[in-house]
Amino acid sequence: MFTDFARALSQLSDRRFRRVLWLGLGLTVGLLAAITFVFTWAVGWFLPETVTLPWVGEISWVSNALSFAAVALMLVLSTFLMIPAASAFTGIFLDDVADAVEDRYYPALPAAPKIGLLDTIRDSIGFFGVIVAVNLLALVLFFFVGPLAPILFWAVNGYLLGREYFQMAAMRRLGRAGADKLRRRHVGQIWIAGTLMAIPLTVPILNLIMPILGAATFTHMFHRLSGR
Repeated sequence: MFTDFARALSQLSDRRFRRVLWLGLGLTVGLLAAITFVFTWAVGWFLPETVTLPWVGEISWVSNALSFAAVALMLVLSTFLMIPAASAFTGIFLDDVADAVEDRYYPALPAAPKIGLLDTIRDSIGFFGVIVAVNLLALVLFFFVGPLAPILFWAVNGYLLGREYFQMAAMRRLGRAGADKLRRRHVGQIWIAGTLMAIPLTVPILNLIMPILGAATFTHMFHRLSGR
């Protein structure tokens, strides 16, 4: 498992890795910026510009204050949204990362069949929806688990990240049914690897490159576990 990660880390300077990094980063930042804009616009649209309070009179700064508060709220929420957004966008370009890994470490393999763009986008959107829903549930549970909150966060995301990244890597060679079978056989190891990936995803800056390293690591893991 650590050898898989070390190999992925050693290839970080690969041109195809950098391309996916910048594409994923640009799309993620664009998505979060769009969500923030729409959210703040909605706050300004539905709230009156002035509010009249008893004994105080007319207050004209309420709408602006709430708009600033909405921006601050979205910046906090972006910490939780960065993981699913970056992971989903990286999933769209997983083939580029996996091809780079296989060209360097498994050159004798034939070219993997290309997964259709619509199937890739569908899987990435589905993954994004699941991981957002689970993270929102985990965010609610944080108020009840106290100091165990980070462990819950890492464990939940570790399971989801490991499941989806391994599935995407394995599907390239085994198809959906074969990938499901291999993943269930090694679910414990995949969960641990996903958790080790989820921990640095909570660290700013580092969380931008972890989806790339995760895609490469699980490509290595797939070949190791499948005996290829």
